[in-house]
Amino acid sequence: MTYARLVGEEIANRAEGPLLFLSRSLDVGLNEAVEVEGTDGSVRLGRIAALDEDSITVEMLDDTAGLALQGTRVRFFGEPLRFHVGPGLLGRVFNGIGKPLDGGPPLAAEHAYRVDGLPIKPTAREAPSEFLETGFTSIDLMNSLVRGQKLPLFSGGGLPHDRIAVDIACNARLPGDAEEAEGFAIVFAGIGIPHDSAEFFREEMEKSGALARTVLFLNLASDSSAQRLLAPRFALTAAEYLAFVEGMHVLVILTDLTNYCEALREVSASRGEVPSRKGYPGYMYSDLATLYERAGRIRGKPGSVTQIPILTMPNDDITHPIPDLTGYITEGQIVLDRDLHRRDIYPPIRLLPSLSRLMKDGIGKGRTHADHPALAAQLYATYSQAQQTRVLAGVVGEDGLSEDDRKLLLFGDDFEQKVIHQGVDARTLEESMAAGWSALRGLPAGELHRLDDRQIREHLLDQAPRREPVS
Repeated sequence: MTYARLVGEEIANRAEGPLLFLSRSLDVGLNEAVEVEGTDGSVRLGRIAALDEDSITVEMLDDTAGLALQGTRVRFFGEPLRFHVGPGLLGRVFNGIGKPLDGGPPLAAEHAYRVDGLPIKPTAREAPSEFLETGFTSIDLMNSLVRGQKLPLFSGGGLPHDRIAVDIACNARLPGDAEEAEGFAIVFAGIGIPHDSAEFFREEMEKSGALARTVLFLNLASDSSAQRLLAPRFALTAAEYLAFVEGMHVLVILTDLTNYCEALREVSASRGEVPSRKGYPGYMYSDLATLYERAGRIRGKPGSVTQIPILTMPNDDITHPIPDLTGYITEGQIVLDRDLHRRDIYPPIRLLPSLSRLMKDGIGKGRTHADHPALAAQLYATYSQAQQTRVLAGVVGEDGLSEDDRKLLLFGDDFEQKVIHQGVDARTLEESMAAGWSALRGLPAGELHRLDDRQIREHLLDQAPRREPVS
């Protein structure tokens, strides 16, 4: 990685783990890029983590194995880290700091962008209003994703969020003609993941053919904590280039943001910063915002950046600081459920606490289907009633329920088994809506308060199976 100018050079005088300590004689700033050259001639990447009037602390981003203190030189370049990008970005696999892992040649770079990004002027933002299909009914029909939105997925240890992430990457698409579909790309970043997960991501995308439209970043659990903090920033820099320079609609999948926050806590503690809630730094909210707020659309530019950050909630606690702060910044959440997972329902998405705040802006007539909003509202309301009826049945027993309550119980089971559960097969929005209408057909028309007479007649009564006359 090269930079435009050389500010100066220093010699390291002390090392502690991934940190190098130098005497300060240059005018440098925090987070500036450095190159560390060892006695063997190898060059490693780093950045300034802390400094005062007399000393500079350099945080190593590459492996420090074999780096001797004596004779090690540190070069300063007077600017933050940059990612060199170009038209050949799609189909490539990088590590957490943008170095190729696929054995291919170095990227033919045309631009060099700061990995920390530049804030989008609020008045330059365009409101998200176009539907993006993921292939999952629980999202497309019930919690629709809109281009430019940031919609996190809250998971837990042992739940299949890795499988869901890969399925979304393989099946997500733009509704419309083939020409529009060609302007769609995926940026997938694995943050602090084990080796087997990294191989799983790469193999599944190669097998499905999705890798050709994907930029894959793999930051391993064995990599340094400092590199873990940069992996999502390199990924988002690639996404911004594809969206706002190449004019593509880009879906960014980041997994696992909990690993990112743990690295943030570790680095903060190593710097001696005062901890806040559960040991995380007090600036974690603003730090996460620097990632999430890089999603969006810009007026006058055709592309968009949409984010699905995935995080695992420690102890399944949705009030933990990581999901709690994420919920404040993002526009909704998709929540996975352990009980549904035990019953082999895939994807195990718990609908009642899930929410997409921008759904209403991206669905309906002229966008998805005129009956989409009413169908989603009716399914949500009826499923909520079914859940309440389950609680009641647990108290009084099914024999104590009315006939309508028993129908609600049957609807709840049918909805989970035939609408939420879809196995490994992706569904189009039309197929998802058909599954939703089918689930409602066993209910009396008087219970369908969110549908009008035309919708009931066209989608339920006319499609209901005819009974043979009794002779």
